[in-house]
Amino acid sequence: MDIAAMNNAMNNKIIVAGIGPGNPDYMVPMARQVIAEAKVLVGGRRALGQFAQPAGGGQQIMAVTSDIPAVLDFIGRQLAAQDVVVMVSGDPGYYSLLDAIRRTFPAKNISVIPGISAIQLAFARLALPWHDARLVSFHGRRPEAEAVRYTAGAVLGVLTDAQCNSQTIPAILMEHGWPETATVHICARLSYEDESIETTTLSQAQHIPAVGHGILVVEG
Repeated sequence: MDIAAMNNAMNNKIIVAGIGPGNPDYMVPMARQVIAEAKVLVGGRRALGQFAQPAGGGQQIMAVTSDIPAVLDFIGRQLAAQDVVVMVSGDPGYYSLLDAIRRTFPAKNISVIPGISAIQLAFARLALPWHDARLVSFHGRRPEAEAVRYTAGAVLGVLTDAQCNSQTIPAILMEHGWPETATVHICARLSYEDESIETTTLSQAQHIPAVGHGILVVEG
């Protein structure tokens, strides 16, 4: 890399933009603006389908796949010449590609535009404050036992996936002391026209159709 390219790389930014829970109506205006103006755009295939410029417009794109090192390499190469906009679902600070970007590139080269997370929207839909809630993720991971252990009055916000879903997670919570009668709100497709929220108990949740890739809000 020549000196000019090095200087550019030092000044250019990776702009990590939260695109919200799904429906574009929930995207903050600044994120919408930087995405529309991006010369280089990185994101999931669905997000690129929604927000990338039409083919032939000169915008370079990169789909985020399970090959995260390849995505980071693409970002690094593009950063030498220009800013790179990276779209992430929800809010960048909560289980997103920002973690890997932050471990790979200097903080001074990273700018973050926050977004509305699905967990945040779930609590809003339920009119529940969430400043004391414990937020945990079963999406591709298992939280530590202490994070899901029952305490009286506890409130959990839970990210689910296809395997750890609204049927299987209640059993895990009950193994960690949560009562069978604890209230669970099963939230699916939040922000879309077909969103749904079903309120039941942990015991009963095991016997109704499973929801994966959604949100559970559990009240102790």
